This record gives sequence, structure tokens and C-alpha cells, in this order.
Amino acid sequence: MAELRDRLIGLGEPAPWFEAHTTFNPRFAMASLGGRFVVLVFLGRASAPACRAFVEQLAAAAPSLPDNDEIHVRFAISCDGGDQVDPVMATAFPKARIFHDADAHVSGLYGAIDRRAETPELGYRPHWLVLDPMLRVYARGSIERPDLFIAAIRGLPAPGEHARTNAELWAPVLLVPRVLEPDLCRALIGVYQNGQPAASGFMRTENGRTVGKLDPNFKRRSDVTIGDPTLRNAMVQRIHARLVPEIKKSFQFSVSRIERYIVACYSAEDSGFFKAHRDNTTAGTAHRRFAVTINLNAEEHSGGELRFPEFGMRRYKTPTGGAIVFSCSLLHEALPVTKGLRYATLPFLYDNEAAAIRAQNLKFLDNKGAGAVGEAAETAEAEAKAEY
Repeated sequence: MAELRDRLIGLGEPAPWFEAHTTFNPRFAMASLGGRFVVLVFLGRASAPACRAFVEQLAAAAPSLPDNDEIHVRFAISCDGGDQVDPVMATAFPKARIFHDADAHVSGLYGAIDRRAETPELGYRPHWLVLDPMLRVYARGSIERPDLFIAAIRGLPAPGEHARTNAELWAPVLLVPRVLEPDLCRALIGVYQNGQPAASGFMRTENGRTVGKLDPNFKRRSDVTIGDPTLRNAMVQRIHARLVPEIKKSFQFSVSRIERYIVACYSAEDSGFFKAHRDNTTAGTAHRRFAVTINLNAEEHSGGELRFPEFGMRRYKTPTGGAIVFSCSLLHEALPVTKGLRYATLPFLYDNEAAAIRAQNLKFLDNKGAGAVGEAAETAEAEAKAEY
């Protein structure tokens, strides 16, 4: 968990991730905003004289500011719940983008409170930050000069140009061809074609538990579990012999565990996709270290590439049998399939230390309905106990 700070965050420093209440989401995850500029304005309460002057000037300028969520989004952080229904605040921060920081915890993470003061209100340090697409501090300033803030917003470059380099950014991913041979790829596709596909979901935290959710607006994919032990073993052997050594060489990480044996299918019929997400943000998924995408029929479909929004708009796609490996902490998305069917197998990799975390967190995994959208608790327990 991030610690409270005694100072404001400096340029180039990573912004602490948090979840906070908005009127449209009681647990909005700030970390989901990567891939664009994120503007955070720490007000404490908008009724304070300096804050009110800032908000009123921003509201007056708001209609002329860039209004493209792919370039930047603008949020206020307020400890006063009434600010979420303040009409001037609503103009200054459109689309109800006001975090209610009731206990001032978020403000404390960002050093916005002088803890030497008698009360958080007396010690509040109003200020603004612009975070880059990697959620690092790009610019910052005082609310005493709203004109400089407005100029900073108007002067933002395209997100992909934030590094000020002529080269296109490359995400810290590993691309390894020839992990699975064509015959094994076809056999795995056969598992899906001869199986009973189920809608694939994603994991969320609700009341402290990791629960599976289905939402076709966020993810459209179907999965089949690889039940044949011969095929499972064949896949494990290839990963161990052909992929694990490359992970060790590139990331200095010793893989000893595999989670999830599935064949996934994204179909052009419903524009199959998976919106930007991270793979290890719940207690039940915190053990995951690396995600792997192995395409099984790359030449037979269009679209469906991977993209890592924090690192630009580059699209990543391996040839049939090739793997892309990346940290489960990276924000990533599977783009819509526009033609045909995209088949892939999508294991997660971790080590013995992470296995202990997985075993410890099994108590947080909600087994209700997990067969359709996640993994059953007993399956997770068996995998946590077994090295490959």
C-alpha cells in the first residue's frame, strides 16, 4: 500500500494509484486511466477562497479547452461531498469527474496535507498535477495561478509524443517466435472447436472479495479449458524449454508456475475485444507476475492486436505459435477483431514466492459463478500447490 507523503510529488515521479468515490463509480480505479494525460486538481474543498477563484476561472475557460478523452481527462479531488453536486464544479470538471476524498487519504498519498497542522483542513496544500500516459508527473503548479494551469492544458501534446522523442515508444514486452509448432496450435484450436465455449469475464474487488464479472461492453471473448492432460503437458513442455529461458534472460525472473490452461477465441462477428486493464489488481490475482499471449492462427484473422496504452499506440502481434510476454502490472488491451476468428492460449506465469501469495489469498476468491468467468477456487488451490 502506498504511504502518506510529507511533501508534494515532484516531476518525473510515479503517481500513487488509488480508488475513490465518484458519482458514477463508488470505487473508480485511477490506475485505469493510463494511456492519456491525467489532470488531478487537489482542492480540499471548493469553497475555500483561493480554490473558489480557481474553479470559477476554470469553469469560464472550460468550453474552450480540449475535450478529447483520448488526449486528457481532468479530475478534482475534494474532501467535501457537496462539491460533487456543485454546478460550478460540474462545469469546471465535466462528466462528473470529481473524486470524493472523504477521509483525505488520497490527498495524503499525494502530500497535499501538512500533517503538522492541527486539522487536515488547516494543513491542506491545494495544487494541480498533470500526469503523463505512464501516470508520472509531467507538470505541476499552484492553484494561485489558474491562468498557468489553463495554458498547460491547452499546450499538451498528443499522448504518444509526451517523451519528446522522434522514435515511437516500445512497451517493455518480450516477443518470442516459435514457442508452439503449427501442429500443436491446430490441436489447441480443435479443443475450442470441439468444446463448449463459455463467455469469458474478468475479476473485480467487491466487499473485499475477488469476484468474476461479465460485461460485454468491457470484454467479448469465449474460452474453453484444455482438459486433455497430453495437450496440457505438451504446452507446458514448450513453454519450459522455449519461453522460460528467454524470460530469465530478459527479465531475470525464474518461472516455476503456470496459471490457466485455456483456448480463447475473439470473433469478428461481435468485434471481440478486451478493453484496457491490468491483470493483478485484486487479492485473488495479486500473485500473477507475467501474462503470456500465444497466437494460434495469426494469419487467419484481422485485428485483435495487443496495445499498451501507457507506451503509445503501437500494436503488437506475434506470428502463429509466437508469444508476447509482459508484466501483469502493465495496462493493456486486446483490440477488436475485424475479420475472422482469433484463437490464442493465455497463461499467466509466476514463481514459488508468488505461489505462497496465491495460497494465502484463496480465501478472498469468490467461487460463485466462477466457472463462466474466472477460475474455481478448488482449481486455484490445486495450481497453487503444484509446480509445472
